[in-house]
Amino acid sequence: MDLDVAQVRAFVCAAEQLHFGRAARTLAISQQALSKRIARLESLLGIRLFHRDGTGVRLTEAGQRFLPPARHTVAASDAAVAAAAGTDRPLRVDVWGHLYAPLRTLAQVAAQAGELVLGHGRDLPSVAAALLHGDIDAAFGRVHPPLDTGLSHRLIRLEPVDAVLSTGHPLASERELRPDQLRGSVLWAPGALDRLDFLHHFADRFGIRSTAGSLNLGLPHFLTEIAEDPQRFSLLPADVPLPDVPGLCSVPLANPTPLYAWSLLWRTGSEHPGLSRLTAACAAQAGRSRWLEYDPARDWMPEPPAPTSAWAPTTLLPSHLPMS
Repeated sequence: MDLDVAQVRAFVCAAEQLHFGRAARTLAISQQALSKRIARLESLLGIRLFHRDGTGVRLTEAGQRFLPPARHTVAASDAAVAAAAGTDRPLRVDVWGHLYAPLRTLAQVAAQAGELVLGHGRDLPSVAAALLHGDIDAAFGRVHPPLDTGLSHRLIRLEPVDAVLSTGHPLASERELRPDQLRGSVLWAPGALDRLDFLHHFADRFGIRSTAGSLNLGLPHFLTEIAEDPQRFSLLPADVPLPDVPGLCSVPLANPTPLYAWSLLWRTGSEHPGLSRLTAACAAQAGRSRWLEYDPARDWMPEPPAPTSAWAPTTLLPSHLPMS
């Protein structure tokens, strides 16, 4: 049985969107054309891949089984086309977690990584979808489970985070704080907390019961909201340069020190040579700058790493984290 890749691509896109109209727009075809491709695929396979009713579409059990290998089929097809066309094009890299300034880290390795073209993803789900669709080659940000099959990731950097507070906050004069000292404060988040994995885990681990979300209008606006209320605080990587916001201060956290994990994410099986160059550049910089040091007696992470490493002898981190 020979599968038509266009039909398989239509199925994968519809399965991820669970909406034929949105899937058709993503593929830049009409909804009628998308429906025909999926119908022909179902006819060829002799099975139904979707339940269709008045409330929308959902995958059948057969569709759920078919989706992971279908994604691999589309990815292999894209890789074959790229190989035939040549791989001298720039590596397309997207980032997310803009409030935490991921480009600070990429800027330190860009000169050694070859030619890069940067995008501006919104969050992990949207970037993961772009990778699976072949719209980008790699991405950089905080990776956390659950993550789509067909994707791989590698830890690049662990970064201590500080508490950012109003200068009127009762704890603003402290030289450093334990995370649990913030229990009586309001954790101010740049969005709904259930969509911000790191802050959500921090609040749960250290008993922060009062939380509130803001609209993410950029770092200066977010920090101004914190400076205006002496009960609020949030977390930023210690290396993020703070804008000039009156009434704001940052205090290091210790005992334990929370670590924000940055990872490189890519589609499994990608053979773009730029990906190897970028990974090697990140590994070299991690060794020089001791980016991957972790001590479980001193530090805290939402997902503790395994006690092995192929990058640096001083770290307790793996060179490749398994998918969850």
